[in-house]
Amino acid sequence: MQLMMKRILRFLASKLFIAGILILIQLGFLLYLILMLSEYFMPIYFLLVVFSLFVSIYIMDKNENPSYKLVWVVLIMAMPIFGGLIYALFGGQKVPKALRVRDHESQENMQGLIQQDEALLRQLEQNDPQVHKQARYLWENADFPLYRNTETTFFPLGEDQFAAMVRELKQAKKFIFLEFFIVEEGIMWNTILDILCDKVQQGVEVRMMYDDVGCIGKLSDHYDAKLRRMGIACKVFNPLRPRLAMQMNNRDHRKILVIDGIVGMTGGNNLADEYINAKERFGHWKDCGVMIKGAAVWSLTTMFLQFWNYDEAIKDDYLRYKADPKAFVNIRDDGYVQPYSDSPTDEENVGENTHINMINGANRYVYATTPYLVIDSETKTALTLAAKNGVDVRILVPHIPDKKYVFVLTRGNYRDLLAAGVKIYEYTPGFVHAKTFVVDDKTAVVGTINMDYRSYYLHYECGIWFYQSRVVQEVKEDYIKTLALSHQVTMEEYRQTKWIVRMTRAVLNLFAPMM
Repeated sequence: MQLMMKRILRFLASKLFIAGILILIQLGFLLYLILMLSEYFMPIYFLLVVFSLFVSIYIMDKNENPSYKLVWVVLIMAMPIFGGLIYALFGGQKVPKALRVRDHESQENMQGLIQQDEALLRQLEQNDPQVHKQARYLWENADFPLYRNTETTFFPLGEDQFAAMVRELKQAKKFIFLEFFIVEEGIMWNTILDILCDKVQQGVEVRMMYDDVGCIGKLSDHYDAKLRRMGIACKVFNPLRPRLAMQMNNRDHRKILVIDGIVGMTGGNNLADEYINAKERFGHWKDCGVMIKGAAVWSLTTMFLQFWNYDEAIKDDYLRYKADPKAFVNIRDDGYVQPYSDSPTDEENVGENTHINMINGANRYVYATTPYLVIDSETKTALTLAAKNGVDVRILVPHIPDKKYVFVLTRGNYRDLLAAGVKIYEYTPGFVHAKTFVVDDKTAVVGTINMDYRSYYLHYECGIWFYQSRVVQEVKEDYIKTLALSHQVTMEEYRQTKWIVRMTRAVLNLFAPMM
């Protein structure tokens, strides 16, 4: 009881709670003012209704996800006085202007720094035209080239990746870049921080970025200043501020570690103890990550530097952080490797389109892992059509959720998938946080992208696509082992769900694009 009270008091004193209350007060006052004015001044009432009508037309004309547009139009029509104004404040999948400008400028700064070896793409096309389409898509539509001369290592658990991080960080000689959604003091982060402080003393350049919302309640306010006093350059992404017109939805969900331009890591793991099972929160925590060494690390390096430089008066000379090719002479080449990222500031849904491309290109199987299964009609259609075509489609999700309302939405998506022949498994030992795709023993993706609206449309994300790499087989083998610990959900189980639960799922699914 005492522990619960401490948690409640901590939450009430948190920046997230205080900011939320201040925003609600501002919103309440604004809506009250509008209601009063519309009662006494009829022209204002009609203007607001007409405004809502035009906003609805504007939404339907936008090039956005149909489900997202539908829920907003329904809400606006249900509240014609307030609806248009609420959309103007909180709606749309747009990002703040500063972020859009930042991304555009940083992309321009990259012109000429990243190039594609066209001979490599032609070679891939000769090997497998279907697979070539995906690699070509990432290059021509997202500016992320395909590489060889890269060594790969797959980590089936956070503990495995943590051990590799410690080992590789200790060997850093020039620079270390870290970018994570969640950082929390404990065994994992404190161990890494000790190494970073040692490296600073040795003259190694260390930079750190973390997401403000991701770290609320986990790091103290102004923790970035503390790191700077230690000699670590630090930035906080999109700080939370109690402003009515703020944009909180666009978070930096990427996980990137780059060491000397030679070693790079990404995956689902953040820097907190539950990710290495040093602290139990939702049973056993299942996550996956990947390490690359060699030429492809350059893409991860530039991803980090693009984010870092947006508010710098003097931009970095990116080439200072590009490793000398001589450093790769002992690298064991392991197939084709293509790191990529996804941004909400453009019209290209790279994360979702990559998943859909892989599903549509499958002939034998698609094995996917995601902590949240909150998909739109495009992804659902791709999954169900593949299953109807005879492809063995399997999706692994948690059995013990970290967010109960999202788990209700996840289970609400089972019906149509099961009916089409998609196999769904729940990881009974605990929580799955891994984000992996593997198809036909040919291609795999390991990264940060969940199968949900937030990852597909609102967050900054990243991943690495592999072909003819040992990672492909290792992801598959780990998947099969994990399924052996999981429960396969049947249509009969779904039909036995109580009607009130089904109704709740239906209502939540309507608003899923906004969650």
